[in-house]
Parts: sequence; structure tokens; C-alpha cells
Amino acid sequence: MKMQRRHFVALLGSLSVTGVLGTQNTFAEDPQLVEPIHRVANAASVTSKPMIAQHPLDRALDMAQDALAHCRANVNDYTAILVKRERVGDTLGDYEYMYAKVRNRKTNGGQITQPLSVYLGFLKPSSVKGREVLYVENQNDGYLVAHEGGFKGKFLPTVTIPVDGMLAMRGQRYPMTEIGIENLIVKLIERGQQAKQCPDVTCEFRKNARIKDRTCTVLHVTQPTRTPGAEFHQAQIFIDDELNLPIRYVAYDWPKRQGAPLEVIEEYTYLDLNVNVGLSNADFDQYNSAYNFHSK
Repeated sequence: MKMQRRHFVALLGSLSVTGVLGTQNTFAEDPQLVEPIHRVANAASVTSKPMIAQHPLDRALDMAQDALAHCRANVNDYTAILVKRERVGDTLGDYEYMYAKVRNRKTNGGQITQPLSVYLGFLKPSSVKGREVLYVENQNDGYLVAHEGGFKGKFLPTVTIPVDGMLAMRGQRYPMTEIGIENLIVKLIERGQQAKQCPDVTCEFRKNARIKDRTCTVLHVTQPTRTPGAEFHQAQIFIDDELNLPIRYVAYDWPKRQGAPLEVIEEYTYLDLNVNVGLSNADFDQYNSAYNFHSK
């Protein structure tokens, strides 16, 4: 399923994903959503105004818009362990763990002052361990630089390939140009706005969820009815309370039959996220001696 904007990415090191992410699919409504009831001594003298009912997704979209504004204004760069799992076609891939360095795109007066820059070093599974991928917006003719990991990496050279070409997209849902937290927030907003068209969509909130050592607020969105353009049946978004950024997103497909378990469409988690660490051009240079793009 091809989308207008594609985003992408995953996470971690040696920890078990299930153990690290261990979350529940049952969410309690945030008590802060309940308006206090005020008793009025002379109710007859009070003119009541009709309340405008909010859509179930309005609060979630407000949170996402706030996170996007915060990210664009205050987040220059970050590092993380990205864990991802994606279904491509009918195949759900394995968890992939990678060390990610990202510099967010910045503009001034319509001009790019800092291009989107991404370095990925794959940690596991063993079939991809050692793979490195580098992309800098408007460099290398818009291509990405990569070399293979695992056994194949001992024999195959570093290559420069189109970001949306067959080789780069093999086993991927999204091109590298759509990687990163900012792109994820944009996609979440797009999907939330689309989900508002679903007549029976619901959105529940749970506070004090944990992703490793981070405290999060979880948004749990359910679209019971499959409508045109709907991309998921259920989705969970974990917003880091301190950083005000989403650090985990997982989407599930509609069950194939009544009572069948939900199948993952895509899953991305950012572990050990550190923002504004001062990444430099050297962090996105293929000739950096810390990398193996051109090792002998």
C-alpha cells in the first residue's frame, strides 16, 4: 500500500522487544477528560449554553500538532536505537535494530538551512548486522549510500542508489526520505484526520505507560469499520511525557475473521532517545573513519 508520504524506522540493542515494550491493549479513559460538575444554587436563573461535542480524535490531533510544533521549533538532532517491524505485501518482517543519528530539516525564508540527514547502523538480526546506510538531503544527487552487512557485506562494495529504487525499497514500506520522528508525527496527523471520517472511531488515553525507562501517555485509536482510505484497524501511539515526542507507534490490520488475533502492519520504537546532542557534518560523512563504507 503506497502512501503520499512514507515514513519509517525501528530500534534497539540486545533487549527483548517484548520485555522492553510490554504494554497492555486495555486502556482506561483519562480522568482529566471529565469535566467537573458544578452545582448552582438557583439553577433556574442560569442560562445554559449548548455544548459543542468534540470528536473523539480532536484531543489526539491537538497533541500531535503540539508535538510537531515542538519538534520543529526545539529539536535540532537526536540519536536513538530504532526498532522496526514492517509488513511488506503479505510478509511481516523480523524486528530490525539499528543505531540512528538524525538531523532534522530546518528552513528559513523557504530556504533549507539544514538538510534532513540520516545515518543508520544495523545491530541485528545477524543477517543485516553491520549494514550502514547514509542519506543527506540534496547530496549525492539525492541518492543514499549503503553497504551490506552480514556475510554478503564481506564481498559487496559500497553502493549509491536511488532512495525509492528497487534495491533501497526491498523489504521496506517507506523510502529513507521519510524516516524520523518529525516525519512520523506528520503521518500520524494525516492518518488521524483521515480516521475522523470513520463514523465509529474511538480514541482512548492511558497515562503512566512505560517504554523502558520513559513515562508515556498512550493514545489507542480504533476504527471498527473499514472505510475507504482507512489504513489501520487499531493503532497505539506512545508520547514521551518529558520530551513531548512520539517514541513508539504500532498499527494493526482488521482481523481476517471474527475473534482472530490482530496482525501487525507496522511498528516503530525509538529507544534511548537523546535530543540535541550536537551532531555535525562528520556524522553524515561516508568517509568518516568510524564508519565502514570504504573500509579496506
